[in-house]
Amino acid sequence: MKTKTITRLLAIAAALFILHFSFFISRAAAQKRPELAPTPPMGWNSWNWYGPKVTEPDVVAAIDILASSGLRDAGYNYIVIDGGWREDFLDADGKLLPSADRFPRGMKWLAEYAHSKGFKFGLHIVPGRYDCRGNRIGSYGNEQTHLAQFLDWKLDFLKLDRCTLAKAGDNDPGGWTPARVRKEYTKWSEIFRNCGRDILLSVSNYKFTDWYPELSNMGRTTGDINAHYRGGAEFDKGENKSPEKPSWGWSVMAIADTNNQHAKHAGNGYWNDAEMLVTGDPNLTHEEQKAHFALWCVMSAPLFLGNDPRLMTPEELALISNRELIAINQDPTEQGSRILSANGAEVWMKKLRNNEYAILLLNRHRAPGEITVNFEKLGLPKTMRVRNLYDKKDLGEKTDLTAKFPTRDSLFIKATPIK
Repeated sequence: MKTKTITRLLAIAAALFILHFSFFISRAAAQKRPELAPTPPMGWNSWNWYGPKVTEPDVVAAIDILASSGLRDAGYNYIVIDGGWREDFLDADGKLLPSADRFPRGMKWLAEYAHSKGFKFGLHIVPGRYDCRGNRIGSYGNEQTHLAQFLDWKLDFLKLDRCTLAKAGDNDPGGWTPARVRKEYTKWSEIFRNCGRDILLSVSNYKFTDWYPELSNMGRTTGDINAHYRGGAEFDKGENKSPEKPSWGWSVMAIADTNNQHAKHAGNGYWNDAEMLVTGDPNLTHEEQKAHFALWCVMSAPLFLGNDPRLMTPEELALISNRELIAINQDPTEQGSRILSANGAEVWMKKLRNNEYAILLLNRHRAPGEITVNFEKLGLPKTMRVRNLYDKKDLGEKTDLTAKFPTRDSLFIKATPIK
């Protein structure tokens, strides 16, 4: 009896070991590829400006201008077409069809064009049956067919956007349960890991999810940002300057508030996606755009432009191509976070390599404001050498720093300890 019991226990233990080992292998097979995103990815995405109406000439113009303006060389090396690039149906074999009217030469040609200009190229896809407009063009059940297309097109980036899984009549009543979402995203993570091509995976579940760092290189922590194609951006909640086109999405500061909650998860090839940038949106003042860009830099958020590069002003181009600001974003030490907040005055900080610090002083409100920080009280060395990153000017050695803001404004500095 004892022998049988021991044998049975050994069998159970072996089975549990195999189950555990299989689970470990499954998880390992789905791990992200950290080498694809050692720093936050950068590029241009079509959605914020064009929405689903983007065209081939729009994308070609973006490629050409990012190359000629110096933005590609500043690090914006991904060209991503978001929703709207497909026809509203799959073909008889389940293949995705680029819009014949808006992309007559197709995605393979466009990817080749982007590659010829020194860019990487990516697309938006959905893991369910339907896209976000309700068209049945999702990849559910067609994963291998679509993967073959992506490999043929030589894609480098895929944005996986959780749109509709099922509708009434689909004989699939479960919908997007948390377990189902993770299962489908794990499937795609495994597909890309084992496809034989370097494809950076960007995922969107409209909120931070604890498996993001395990499966992807960047993951959306919020809903959609208010943007040009749907009435214009807004800096803070309720401040959209186009009342005839009311707010539908998130403001810049609402995004920053939420993204800030997940700072500890960023790094090692995974970055919290705080949405595409809305720099260049005429609904934001230039000072608001500066603060927005600085926030994304201090938060180590992926920097994806959402503008029409044909309309860039010299001020916008100077801001988004500022190498000193971009260097803060690309420093992989951590995601910076808000460390002080009182009466609309905020201080955000990111520790950099070489024991340096990026510090953003922000007057969040429209009313005039003043912010003073004492380095020692922030837990930093008492005296620091300070550089204004916006203006690229040294401000000398300081123990305290005061910024006076006549309107909503910000000061972004790099502070280096005095040795």
